[in-house]
Amino acid sequence: MNISYFKNLGLFIAIVLLTSCNTKKQDKQSVDSNLKFACQQTSLLLKDAEVAQKIPRTVTADGHMHWTRDGFDWTEGFFPGTCWYLYEFSKDDKWKKAATHFQKKFEEHRLMPFYHDLGFVFNCSYGNGYRLTGNEQFKQMLIEAGNTLMTRFNPNVGCIQSWDVDKGWQSKRGWQFPVIIDNMMNLEMLFELTEITGDNSYAEVAKSHADVTMKNHFRDDMSSYHVIDYDSITGEVRNKHTAQGYAHESEWARGQAWGIYGYTICYRYTNDIKYLRQAEKIADYIIAHPSIPEDRIPYWDYDAPKIPNEPRDASAAAVTASALFELNGYSDKDYLTEAKAIMNSLSSNAYLAKKGKNHNFILKHSVGSIPHNNEIDVPLNYADYYYVEALLRLRKIEAQHENKGSL
Repeated sequence: MNISYFKNLGLFIAIVLLTSCNTKKQDKQSVDSNLKFACQQTSLLLKDAEVAQKIPRTVTADGHMHWTRDGFDWTEGFFPGTCWYLYEFSKDDKWKKAATHFQKKFEEHRLMPFYHDLGFVFNCSYGNGYRLTGNEQFKQMLIEAGNTLMTRFNPNVGCIQSWDVDKGWQSKRGWQFPVIIDNMMNLEMLFELTEITGDNSYAEVAKSHADVTMKNHFRDDMSSYHVIDYDSITGEVRNKHTAQGYAHESEWARGQAWGIYGYTICYRYTNDIKYLRQAEKIADYIIAHPSIPEDRIPYWDYDAPKIPNEPRDASAAAVTASALFELNGYSDKDYLTEAKAIMNSLSSNAYLAKKGKNHNFILKHSVGSIPHNNEIDVPLNYADYYYVEALLRLRKIEAQHENKGSL
């Protein structure tokens, strides 16, 4: 074998390594560019919020800003949470000040025992604030919100009750103790409270809820029901329903995303392999689903009757991508490729707003609840939150790859 062969082989290897290095640099630059845009766009949204002294939620059907409710709104923690993430990225104190200011508007809600969404509200806001600043007041807010959430746990069922059924549209469903798949997202706050207080009761409730949900919420193919209604005395399943999906037996896209994210969280805190396997099974089901479009942004329900002429849900895609980035770090399987594909689509002109457009929200084309004729094909504050979270997670992954490449 002549020496020119080895020279050519060496040149080929060098080109491959250089190309790989440049690709990683481009990926990191792209992530940073999208995060900088998020700062610019959310700065405009912050100005609107400061004038109104309200927390932005979405845009109404007739094109006006829709702020969170003055009472309790399950989405009220996402805007200050996004501000905390932008502070983490930029180190600009304006984001810390904004987050602190707007989360204070709902601090009294930590004592409201009527809502299961306390994890969403307080972990996304005060939880991120405590993580980034160590502020003891933020920690106390989390503890009190967690204590309130714990009052909704029923040991007969083994779950935290999602909705009260004595009023509103929920009272018309005939439910007794409804638990929704969304509730998996409130467990992170409970797990974290065990970490910061040493009180294991928070984690025990979270694990019980996760175990019962794993048993009853998922079909054999790993698709999820939205609502499981339990008998509050016997703990038996009474109904398997939907509230925001197309039908009881359909697959509501954001519900699937909540599932993968929730069980990934459970594995993070417990290292229990059953939670990792559950997250992987849900992820594999989502990735392989035949109704997922080529751009990887799901329709609002995988079984919606008019596919492909159905609204997409960027919020479900953002939650899924963020979950997959974390799951990829625990699993032997490759979830990074799918997560990046989703983020490439979300960061394209099809879903990413132009600066100063889209009422200054970051993402377009999300869906709240089609059965309630509410928030259809609009921006949503939680879509923005999980998109920015996913960008930060991808940024850390790219930094780790870059560091490994330099060794």
